Amino acid sequence: MKKYFLSLLSLALLLTACDPGKGQFTVDNTQPVSPENRVIYQLNVGAFTPEGTFKAAQEQLGRLDTLGIDILWLMPVYPRGATMHSPYASMDFQAVNPDYGTVADLKAFVAAAHERGMKVWLDWVPNHVAVENPWVMEHPEYLTKDAKGQMIHPHGWGDVYELNYQDEGLVNAMNSALRFWTEECDVDGFRCDYVSSPTIPVSYWQNIIAELKSKSPQRPVEFLSETDISNPENIRIDSCGFDYDYAWDLQGELAWKFKDSHSADSLKMILDKFLTGSKAIKNRRMVYLTNHDQNYNDGGHTLRDFYGDNRYALTVLEFTFYGMPLLYQGQEIGDPDTLNYFTDAKVQWSKADRKMQHLVRTLVALHHTQPSLAADAPVEYLPVSEPTVLAYRRGPVVVLLNLGTAPCSVSSDGMAAGTYTQWLNSQTITDGPSATDVTLDANAPISLEGKGFAVFVKQ
Repeated sequence: MKKYFLSLLSLALLLTACDPGKGQFTVDNTQPVSPENRVIYQLNVGAFTPEGTFKAAQEQLGRLDTLGIDILWLMPVYPRGATMHSPYASMDFQAVNPDYGTVADLKAFVAAAHERGMKVWLDWVPNHVAVENPWVMEHPEYLTKDAKGQMIHPHGWGDVYELNYQDEGLVNAMNSALRFWTEECDVDGFRCDYVSSPTIPVSYWQNIIAELKSKSPQRPVEFLSETDISNPENIRIDSCGFDYDYAWDLQGELAWKFKDSHSADSLKMILDKFLTGSKAIKNRRMVYLTNHDQNYNDGGHTLRDFYGDNRYALTVLEFTFYGMPLLYQGQEIGDPDTLNYFTDAKVQWSKADRKMQHLVRTLVALHHTQPSLAADAPVEYLPVSEPTVLAYRRGPVVVLLNLGTAPCSVSSDGMAAGTYTQWLNSQTITDGPSATDVTLDANAPISLEGKGFAVFVKQ
């Protein structure tokens, strides 16, 4: 497997695409033109490599750097409770899973990521701890209790107990742990689990987020909220100070309602709802097609299971429409398997979908290098001649997605005349990234295959 990782990196370096006579078209080792053009990558240390350790993951940072990853979100690294062995059932918030290595190994991983210009965010689990956690016996006041004095399993999760934020000692203990990771291990941020919990006060988040950000104003700690703040049920969280939230409702509608639909109007309705909600909240959005929950929970679903043949076009959408795109480990090769994160099931890197692999490489570079693809830059829909095609423009970037199964030739009244570089062509991407200069105007027909896509950048 180590040989495969090395060969994959070598292939990426060799395939920096170049069309003879058209100048170099670089898709590897790109850097974001602004913090709003970043890409985040979710990594489970135990699943990412055969060894499942910090040291082994550190050896793969070069590959992720080549791909263009800017932020590494590490799933919970803490020692786990034995009941279900969930990474979200922590035994100690200031220690690491011994299967992964030591705190010193994590510090070395973070330092190596920083040398490559990547940030590291830890997964923070503020709502609950493992039922075996020492606090259960040593600090029962840290846990919430029902009317009978029994500790509470939130949502019926039998392997965890809920924490009590009415207790000052618990608040101090949790904040001390957050300070430990930022001060001792130099981590750059936190993805915060179950922020919508009604038992964690808004004031708690306001206080600790403001404190950690103020300690390093030149490099402030960043916070990602695992909730959709645009949902009216969660609007109270809008005042907490999170930098990003999940575009949760968008992913849910794409996966469960839209799926493999052919209707551009149906997709546009979902996207309009997402844009409206996004503009009503303070923070930026993280957009995603899958993560550990979608991939494994509820019976497990790969990108193919969720989106069928729309998975390629929707991947283009994820990177070009609005927000900061997330890649879940293995998504860059097509998300070939469901991964049981309770057992740290390994990513099957040998099962690469070449079309998806080249597509993601190109999209990361596109997202990095086009200022108009910044997280909250405007989106303008373009009128098109085909009902199965969704077309939109963000500055000089024009995207066309054919959701139908039949090929079509499409034109748009909104297409500005001029010379464009075609960054993506679904009919050629399997063979690798390539760039072609084309002349387009409102009358120029653009050929799209069934479930195909094209992306142009005006020169």
